[in-house]
Amino acid sequence: MCFYYGARAQVKGGFQLAAEGFSSYYKLMETLNEWGLQVVRSVQRIFGSGLVVPMQVITFLGSEGFILAVLPLLYWCVDRKKGARISMVIVFSAFLNLWVKILFAAPRPYNLDPSVGLAKEATTGFPSGHSQTSLTFWGMMQNVLPRKLGLPALILIPLLVGFSRVYLGVHFPHDVIGGWALGLLTLAAAAFFGNRIEQTLRQLHFRYRILVAAAVALMMNFLMPADTMLSGAFFGSAIGFAMVSRDLRFNAAEGAFVQKLLRYALGLAVTVLIYLGPKLVTSALPASQEALVRFIRYGFVGFWISFGAPWLFLKVKLAKLEEI
Repeated sequence: MCFYYGARAQVKGGFQLAAEGFSSYYKLMETLNEWGLQVVRSVQRIFGSGLVVPMQVITFLGSEGFILAVLPLLYWCVDRKKGARISMVIVFSAFLNLWVKILFAAPRPYNLDPSVGLAKEATTGFPSGHSQTSLTFWGMMQNVLPRKLGLPALILIPLLVGFSRVYLGVHFPHDVIGGWALGLLTLAAAAFFGNRIEQTLRQLHFRYRILVAAAVALMMNFLMPADTMLSGAFFGSAIGFAMVSRDLRFNAAEGAFVQKLLRYALGLAVTVLIYLGPKLVTSALPASQEALVRFIRYGFVGFWISFGAPWLFLKVKLAKLEEI
């Protein structure tokens, strides 16, 4: 009997500690949000309302649209292998960011004070996806750009993007810092594990590489069932990259400027059609079907960029295979 009451007291004490922990966390976040809101107000008051358009242009440098425009250019016209690696790292970074957003479900500044909302976003606040993406992308681009250009871009662009998010009232300062921290974590993971993962995948038979891609996509759907966009993009891209490395090793760096420009224009035009076309249909579908169609749509986008476009470039003589 003593044991029963002792165990009951321990369980009750555990619940009390957990409740106190949650209470302390919410008090901390309320204090942090209030301080962050004051920072947003101060930034907007100091710089005025005349910078809305320039800040929206700067914030675009960390957006999905910017990445969707630049990564194909890198993959199709600069360096196939580096383009593929950067694409996979960016997809991982975006998934990590959205997953953490769902875990924290944190408000944005304009949720607390609508007057500071110079822009609006569809997702929750912490951490800043634009800040994380800009740091991750320009960090990975250090392997592509000359040092004199790459290092200033790595420092200046994430700082400007982070500032633009605060100025526009869509993020608190701690959201931006959290995004940068996850970006650094992503870069560190890519630096330490990237080569090992690539070497391991090269040694696998093609069918096993497809199975690995399917397993990772399934895990992404399990961890984040509410959004199948990134799992679809990963699955389509991973299959396309595997098929290119086996059968279609095109030379992205080869070709005159006009030839590369035609490559990019043709490939991007079809990408936009695949990206936007089905989107008009999915809005009228039930939630369950919409998730499936979104997975398929982004899967086709990833597959087109990674395999479909290079195949077309070779067919219309806009690209050549690598010389062995």
